[in-house]
Amino acid sequence: MTFEELNLATPILSALAACAHTTPTAIQTQAIPVVMQGRDLLATSQTGTGKTAAFVLPSLHRLTNFEKSPNPKILILTPTRELATQISMAVNEYGKHLRVKVVNILGGMPYPTQLRQLAKPSDIIIATPGRLIDHIERGKINLSEIKIFILDEADRMLDMGFYEDVEYIAAQLPKEKQILLFTATIDARLMKLSKKLLHNPEQIEVVGKRVTLDNIKQQVYMANSVQHKTKLLRDILSDKEATKVIVFTATKRTAETLTEELLESGYGAGALHGDMHQRKRNKTMSRLHSGKISLLIATDIASRGIDVDNVTHVINYDLPRTSEDYVHRIGRTGRIGRAGTAISFVKTNDMALLKKIEKFTQQKIEKKGFSEEDASTSSPTKKKVNKDFSKKWSSQKKKHGVRFEKSDTKEPRFSKNKKHGAARRGADHKKQSWGKRF
Repeated sequence: MTFEELNLATPILSALAACAHTTPTAIQTQAIPVVMQGRDLLATSQTGTGKTAAFVLPSLHRLTNFEKSPNPKILILTPTRELATQISMAVNEYGKHLRVKVVNILGGMPYPTQLRQLAKPSDIIIATPGRLIDHIERGKINLSEIKIFILDEADRMLDMGFYEDVEYIAAQLPKEKQILLFTATIDARLMKLSKKLLHNPEQIEVVGKRVTLDNIKQQVYMANSVQHKTKLLRDILSDKEATKVIVFTATKRTAETLTEELLESGYGAGALHGDMHQRKRNKTMSRLHSGKISLLIATDIASRGIDVDNVTHVINYDLPRTSEDYVHRIGRTGRIGRAGTAISFVKTNDMALLKKIEKFTQQKIEKKGFSEEDASTSSPTKKKVNKDFSKKWSSQKKKHGVRFEKSDTKEPRFSKNKKHGAARRGADHKKQSWGKRF
């Protein structure tokens, strides 16, 4: 099948031809006709399957048939700024002959700039939940004519604690609208949300686990200390084939510290995490794309939406919490038929999670630096606790309310009884201070 056979508008076909895109992927072939018919859609698709075009192309096609007015007709909601930026680029690329007006409403961007953009006519709003709700509550955005509401990576949004936010946003939209929900995984929470929001949806599932991993050589190294991890990382970076590398860490603090250490050692490195100002994040990604740096240290909050060509290696400095996150991380390499390498550093008490990852991906991962005892471990090893330190630490927590490394991937969930905005602390909002960090 070709894009012409999907009966997309001529200006969209011209844009696709300019990009040398002629054959739709499986998710595009199945989703585009459904969206063009105006039906609600629940689509399950892994990264790397072409899902962005699967909702952007038919939405642009439908936009050509909507009555012209200054207010936006399409709202696209994403969990992270990086993903929103990637979608915005796709919309502008595929819609360049339609002269669509796109406004990005993202955390970390100056309010005055966004207010000026919102005051002008627009066709499409691409937003992260937190900042969008801010503008809704301030009465600065008109969503009364939204006809298509798209939730991309809905599973990630729920993982980040945006369930109530998504419900709130949906409630602000017109009753008569089309809703498209795209997700990599489906669980009970997501099914509950889809039943609340979608009306008689078409369901599509495109399995892409093996597709994203076939070209990736996977390895795990035993490393029970930070020093050992850093030494292994330096050894990998000394490989001449490691020309563009993404390193994933569990926390913002680790990302910053590791980046500083590597910069001091002469590596061209940059950090990317949820607390960085959007301008700084854009600058880091621009430097990576232009080749000014070849090493990116990122947290999971930034892993979805990273779109970088020719990544040779992905390093899991810290093993991700879920198998889905593992697939998303290593999916940054081994793209478009190219070979890639994914290396994970694991501790003894990571073995149970490692086995879950192998089961999920249906692949046995090559292990290095493992003893027979390590390889057979299936549950965390219980460590001896220094009682004096434990007592001192407990008293410090009570006295100061100290939090050590706060994860970048788990945001507090919000009570339904609390007002949105003041109580919200989403990934695209500046975090309040939690006291001194040690």
